[in-house]
Amino acid sequence: MAIERRKDNKRRVLKEGEYQRANGTFEYKWRDKRGKRHSVYAKTLDELREKENDVLRDALDGIRADKNDLTINDLYHRWVQLKKGLKANTFQCYKYSYTQYVEPSFGKIHIIDLKRSDVRTFYNHLADTQHLKAGTIDSIHTVLHQVLELGVEDEYLRYNPADNALKELKKAHNNDTEKKRALTIPEQRLLESFLAKQGQYHRWYPIFTVMLYTGMRVGEVTGLRWQDIDFEEGTISVNHTLVYFDRGGAEKCGFAINTPKTKAGERTIPMLPKVREAFIKEKEYQEEAELSCNAVVDGYTDFIFINRFGNTQNQSTLNKALRRIVRDCNYKVLDTGKKDPVLLPKISNHTLRHTFTTRMCEAGVNIKAMQDILGHADAETTLQIYADATKELKKSELINFEDYFNALKEEQENDA
Repeated sequence: MAIERRKDNKRRVLKEGEYQRANGTFEYKWRDKRGKRHSVYAKTLDELREKENDVLRDALDGIRADKNDLTINDLYHRWVQLKKGLKANTFQCYKYSYTQYVEPSFGKIHIIDLKRSDVRTFYNHLADTQHLKAGTIDSIHTVLHQVLELGVEDEYLRYNPADNALKELKKAHNNDTEKKRALTIPEQRLLESFLAKQGQYHRWYPIFTVMLYTGMRVGEVTGLRWQDIDFEEGTISVNHTLVYFDRGGAEKCGFAINTPKTKAGERTIPMLPKVREAFIKEKEYQEEAELSCNAVVDGYTDFIFINRFGNTQNQSTLNKALRRIVRDCNYKVLDTGKKDPVLLPKISNHTLRHTFTTRMCEAGVNIKAMQDILGHADAETTLQIYADATKELKKSELINFEDYFNALKEEQENDA
């Protein structure tokens, strides 16, 4: 006996799982591979069958059926629970970047509606409307990409909509960012001579000299302890870094000690004579001012560079000091009335590391040795700096050659 198939009110045969509801609309019911029931609805049978095709395609691609109500924020909270292996300050920075910039609006988008163009539009909004720097957007992208990648791994998404989005943004805004550069030799000499003179900024001479002649990262320098330097061997042991971050909860902001991000970051670097002199000057100053280290951070103490209260130095404090130094140094130079004087550009702690690297390039230091001294895990980073420095060196050499050629030409004309 033949089984009569269900039909709609227009006598069209309905497929398995298809139903016409009392109000004339249509519903399709099915179970996913986990046995969970799902339904989709449509006003017409043709529209319903288009949705059925989407359901079938998702099933064939392994995409979960319960994605419809899932937002980016839902994925983020799942990511927070699952993410392991990050340093505490790094994880806090990731969470801050997301909750500050993604969660309030973009994070409310349902992942079923998310497209690649949405991510690009969001990044452009951050750059053009909120005027965020490329580095800040990079941090946001790092966490957002990981969150969406979890959606791919958990079979909610076919692909990661954030793939290559940051690369495209950087290309589009290539002309908007000022390329970081090292101090030229005359600029470096001006900075050193200004700090070396007795006065209100002489106190900063030791720490900035150490940065200029070791290329150490600011957290590595501020985290240095007296036991990390060996005057007899003339070496500095870099085995940890001092960081300042929002710890979350009752502790709020504070210092912490981190191991280097990569194995390459843990290294021993040579102590140049100027660096040795800077350490000795720092020790003499503290003895004269009767200063001693009061700070204990994660069991570490006896830090070399401390403030007037005996606490560790803060990266932002050093950057603020550099801004004041540049300002007052330039005023002093301008007061001399010299024509076309050398002036200091805007600089930061990282400028000093970049300057040291550039001086090594100009001196012809082996790239592998540079990589080891700087603690670069990836040689590509060293090579990029080397390429930039070499380009500037070639330019200056050509200028010198042109001056020589013009002088030679003038001499020949005088002889004639």
